[in-house]
Amino acid sequence: MRVLISGASIAGPVLAYWLARHGFAVTVVERTPAPRTTGGHAVDLFRPAVDIAERMGALARVEQRATGTNRMTVYPEGARRGVRVDLERIFGAASGRHLEIMRDDLSQIVRDASRDDVEYRYGDSITAIDPDGEVRFEHAAPRRYDLVIGADGLHSTVRRLTFGDEAPLRSFIGAYFGVLSLPNPGLDRELRIHVGVGRTAGMYGAPHLGDARVLFLFRSDHELDYRHRDVARQKHLLRDAFAGLDTEVDGWLAELDRTPSFYFDSISQLRMDTWSRGRVTLVGDAGYSPGPAVGGSTTLAMVGAYVLAGELATAGGDHERAFACYERIMTPYVRGSRASALSAAKTLIPTSRLGVTGLAQVSRLVAALPTRAGRAVLRLATNSARLYDSMTVADHPPFPAPAAIVEEP
Repeated sequence: MRVLISGASIAGPVLAYWLARHGFAVTVVERTPAPRTTGGHAVDLFRPAVDIAERMGALARVEQRATGTNRMTVYPEGARRGVRVDLERIFGAASGRHLEIMRDDLSQIVRDASRDDVEYRYGDSITAIDPDGEVRFEHAAPRRYDLVIGADGLHSTVRRLTFGDEAPLRSFIGAYFGVLSLPNPGLDRELRIHVGVGRTAGMYGAPHLGDARVLFLFRSDHELDYRHRDVARQKHLLRDAFAGLDTEVDGWLAELDRTPSFYFDSISQLRMDTWSRGRVTLVGDAGYSPGPAVGGSTTLAMVGAYVLAGELATAGGDHERAFACYERIMTPYVRGSRASALSAAKTLIPTSRLGVTGLAQVSRLVAALPTRAGRAVLRLATNSARLYDSMTVADHPPFPAPAAIVEEP
């Protein structure tokens, strides 16, 4: 049974690995000419994602490439001194198993795990999907597949071709984010955050990174006017949003025209009643993004990919049955992640001066309390981590290879 996956970031390769393990013939098509190896930002892997990486035999590499960020300093706008927080205490209290890793590092690791059993085709993209399974590409000749799966992110081509325009399916939650790389000023396992009303900027570094990353988050009561690939306009919006927050942040903004990598997007959620239509389904941000940078979407994507592969294997390739089971299992997780993302955005990007002060006070409390009392406070303040830790993934042993679907004449 032949399966085409669009997207070679994280959800796509994880899905490809498990489908190949279950006997499917898998091709992954990716529009970029080569795998991304620079840029990106740190993502959190909570217990179920770490478990999946371990089952893939990739955990040792994930642990080796983890950022190791273990402390945070929070600077409320106008404050001369920051509040230092032990991040290991935060995640230790909230999650039974947690790792932070750069997105591009994780993508490379899960691709490497699947590359011997999966065909990867770079520099091409899908242009049409026919109901009978014929797929046309921008460059390659048309090919027929039994199933087509979109794992191509928030602005998914597969979703657009199957479900129509993105706008009615996307819910803007009132914020934007940007990421850039710049020379590391000496940060080692530390996150520095400057917080003001409606805006938060942070820088972090890791031992194996040759540079540092800066993450900008800011609120807007309306959607801003810019094109998805208009980088100059996006940088202008960041400068306007963060002007005057802090002299250190001004220095970060000064690197915008020199940075080797830059990314900017809205923080939006996808709200779809179904992720499947005919032979096509969606996984990860393509189908149910809870909101990049605030929603734990990487863990959700890895869980979704694992569940989808397992249900297709259990159903022996019966995609109608498998897609229905996949959606039934994932729907409560997706709904929970949406709610958690909205709460996280409110905390990370305070809407009032009181919110800025509250974030600093909670940080001081965590830093000052004894370990047991600190854990009690943290359990109340880390709903997102506990949500993802509560997700369960069944063990799907290898199944015999499903038979190919034979079209009736």
